[in-house]
Amino acid sequence: MSAPYTGTAHIPAGGPPPVIAVVGPTGSGKSDLAVGLALELDGEVINADSMQFYRGMDIGTAKISVEERRGVPHHLLDTLDVTEEASVSDFQQQARSVINAIHRRGKRAILAGGSGLYLRAALDVLEFPGTDPGIRRRLENEAASQGEAGLRFRLERLDPVSAARLGDTRRVIRALEVYELTGRPFSSYMPKREYVQPAVQIGLEVDRETLRARLAQRVHRMVESGLLEEVSRLESRGLRQGKTASRALGYAQFLKVLDGVSDISEAAEETILATRQFARRQLTWFRADPRIAWLDWQDPALLEKAAALCA
Repeated sequence: MSAPYTGTAHIPAGGPPPVIAVVGPTGSGKSDLAVGLALELDGEVINADSMQFYRGMDIGTAKISVEERRGVPHHLLDTLDVTEEASVSDFQQQARSVINAIHRRGKRAILAGGSGLYLRAALDVLEFPGTDPGIRRRLENEAASQGEAGLRFRLERLDPVSAARLGDTRRVIRALEVYELTGRPFSSYMPKREYVQPAVQIGLEVDRETLRARLAQRVHRMVESGLLEEVSRLESRGLRQGKTASRALGYAQFLKVLDGVSDISEAAEETILATRQFARRQLTWFRADPRIAWLDWQDPALLEKAAALCA
């Protein structure tokens, strides 16, 4: 377990206040803390959970309800149809625009979510190279006809750092596409731990066994609340065609129920397992960032301590 944070954030004189980000694994109470901070600090919340962008994906994503928002404005919820693909680069532009607008209103901007790359896109110096369908199609055809070896050899000469890091053909193709398109190695676009503007990150430190039990209970509540019916409604609106939405936790598993491959009990257990694995990956991601101030998720004084970090 990480040691709790005991210091205070450096707040620069002049200019807007630091962006606040509430991070941690799924089920740790990020949304509730973000709302509490918004009420305490006169703030507004920005969603940074990539699956909560989708309209209609409410039960399975544990999307915060209107009542639970307690009058706090929330941004970047329900922005996509299930057939649309979520884009980190689009989110970066949208989140930074919303942050600036919130600051212009004299409010505090509070990001909340567990999608690590999306959070870093909003907070950190991070560039996204463009795409070129023609280049990509040519490279994909080359991989299909001649195999990956030639592409990987080319990447080793052009960008040895990426060649050593990337393990599958799709990523090798993407790295070569970026080099052809920009003249820069794909590795030069790797994120840096450097804030684009002042920020405070608050991480919720969890007891793993308690979290495991909580995630199981949450999935069972989702089923009782009508997760299968929600998946069925979204399936009629194109859920299966959505590259991002169709892979969301719970939705992928309950599509199998509609197909007759699994029953509800099996889908629930698969969802619990997948959710626990996802939470572990989230913790690994966030614990690698030394800038995060960790607080005990079950501390009775959690809101007071979190607000003190942001004051």
